[in-house]
Amino acid sequence: MKWSFKIFLFCALVLIIKSKAQSLDTLSYLKQFEVNKANYIGQPFSKLLNNMIQIQPKTSWSFPFKSQKNKIHSSDFNFCNKNKSYYNAVTLHIIWQTPILTSQTKYYEQLNGFYFTDDEKSFYGSKIIKDIMVYR
Repeated sequence: MKWSFKIFLFCALVLIIKSKAQSLDTLSYLKQFEVNKANYIGQPFSKLLNNMIQIQPKTSWSFPFKSQKNKIHSSDFNFCNKNKSYYNAVTLHIIWQTPILTSQTKYYEQLNGFYFTDDEKSFYGSKIIKDIMVYR
């Protein structure tokens, strides 16, 4: 009984360490894009996505300003599955140069359940980046 508990504890510890290491790798990888954001500001989002060779967003979320509920000024792209905990999620926060209509983003949210698909890649790909932030 004691051995099975120790084995379980060891496996759980290994999984936690591996999860943290992957999260830190993702964070450091995406931070490179934030540091080099001058290359992407004023450019279409597709340029940034095309340069993200190692990893692509898993989910996307867009938030309207309280004063302008019909316009989206920024979007969050997360790099973990929707069903995983967002506590350790690495997020790419994009502020758009021209606001997007809420109705357009709602369409994709309802269609894809917040998962980032090729349809959304095409939709957001033409939008121009105003600023980039990466955080966890």
